[in-house]
Amino acid sequence: MKLFAGKIGLIAGEITETLIDNKTIETDSPDEVGLDIEAVLKEYIRTDRELTETAKDLCEKRGLQYSSYMKIKRQLAQQRGFAIGNEATDYIMDQLIGVFMHSQFVEEIYAEDHEIKRQMRTVLKRHTEIEEDIDRETRAKIKNLQEGTADWDIEYAKAMAQVKRRRGL
Repeated sequence: MKLFAGKIGLIAGEITETLIDNKTIETDSPDEVGLDIEAVLKEYIRTDRELTETAKDLCEKRGLQYSSYMKIKRQLAQQRGFAIGNEATDYIMDQLIGVFMHSQFVEEIYAEDHEIKRQMRTVLKRHTEIEEDIDRETRAKIKNLQEGTADWDIEYAKAMAQVKRRRGL
């Protein structure tokens, strides 16, 4: 799952709205609940970036090929109890449910965890599928470069901007 910082507010707002509209949660402060959701999503992005940089640094220090990068990142994530890849959605939803349970802004929760996850998954999937398509298209444009290098990072950012501009995003 790929989350982009620019989409966090939109995703948080939709999750909050969905849970309130479906009478899954009760709150007098939907804006505050949205901020709680944003905090979880921003922390996920921050930790993911930190792991990415650490894995790149370790590959460089050890003189390893890029093919080792994801393996190292997965090991680092596992050591921290953090999820990446296909497991990221469930990890984020578990974090969000934990926040709802402890938030002073959520007065009542009327659904089981699996029902809350189903509702949140719909919103997350809708917003991450398009991002995954954009990511695939961007990677296809720069497939001649080795991922994890400085050149790749620069060209990825340029190609991503082009793809988003072309799609009107």
